[in-house]
Amino acid sequence: MHLTFGFGVVLCALACWFELKRALSGNALSWAYVFEWPLLACFAVYMWSHMLSGHGETSARAEEEVPQVSEEYQGMLTAWQAHQARLAASQAEGETSA
Repeated sequence: MHLTFGFGVVLCALACWFELKRALSGNALSWAYVFEWPLLACFAVYMWSHMLSGHGETSARAEEEVPQVSEEYQGMLTAWQAHQARLAASQAEGETSA
């Protein structure tokens, strides 16, 4: 991860330098890229630090938690689950007969 980050930042710096040379020689469109490449490098630094701090990982406990359904909606959930089961059964039956 560190090697990829370093390569990306160096690539952004080289691209910025290249576009700056083109912009100073008269290419007006290159001025946009002169500012875009450093912004991209800043985003890479942000993402790299974000990944190092562990903010990008989900905890195992969050994956195990099942959302609770309110009592008033339990009937609708049960009906929807039964409907989904009937659809799956009819699709499986259609595939075996075909």
